[in-house]
Amino acid sequence: MPISFSIDEKQVEQLANEIDSNGFAKLSGVVGEAELAQLRAYTDLHASQHPGEYFAYHGEQALAGSLLASVWADPAFKVLLARLYQQAAGESAPSDRIFPVLRCVQGNQGRRESNSFHFDATLVTALIPIFIPEQGEERGDLVLFPNLRTVRSFVLFNVIEKALLQNRFSRKFISAALDRGWLTADTLKLEPGNIYFFWGYRSLHANRPVSPDLKRATALFHFGDPHTGSLATQLILKFNQRRARQVSRKTGSPPSESTPG
Repeated sequence: MPISFSIDEKQVEQLANEIDSNGFAKLSGVVGEAELAQLRAYTDLHASQHPGEYFAYHGEQALAGSLLASVWADPAFKVLLARLYQQAAGESAPSDRIFPVLRCVQGNQGRRESNSFHFDATLVTALIPIFIPEQGEERGDLVLFPNLRTVRSFVLFNVIEKALLQNRFSRKFISAALDRGWLTADTLKLEPGNIYFFWGYRSLHANRPVSPDLKRATALFHFGDPHTGSLATQLILKFNQRRARQVSRKTGSPPSESTPG
């Protein structure tokens, strides 16, 4: 049974207001038990091809055989993301394309892929939890520094900010500062069955480390790149595609189109 969405304009406005105020919003009970079981079976199937290691599938082609295809193809879901974008940006999105990702953090490599603090290239991020550890100190909690910035008028400002914060040194510093209590971020307790929304472009975010013996899997849907078509966006996309290919070679993941990030 496909996952479907039906929401009116008032509810969209309420979701956008919640994201502005709280850093995120959620729709509860959107993913039923049968659909969640199907997503978990699909994830387990591919996790068995990468035993104990991190993997991520990017793009429609890589995920075409999964239940997730019914999400990004759902006209109501596209309308929901488009309306959220309009609420946040005050104008229509330059493209109606949705970039899907299935991300599974496990094993020692999963630890290395954690604490990768970043701003998304797209304004709206929707997240469906699939496997979320409930026990242990390292559960891979999603942490947010919500709404730190506005949509930049000039793409150069966006590139400079990402360069300053999305590097190994800055990420290690942020992680250490969180561990020592020097910085405080919002921790989002994800519950399978719900779908979460936040302004990925505006919010610095990452998952915290996951114990190597645990598995954390999420589906992400990115929508609305404010700088679509810019040279900087094209260069960032090429960089992410190259990195995705490198990870694919290490883990055996299929090469795929990459989300901008």
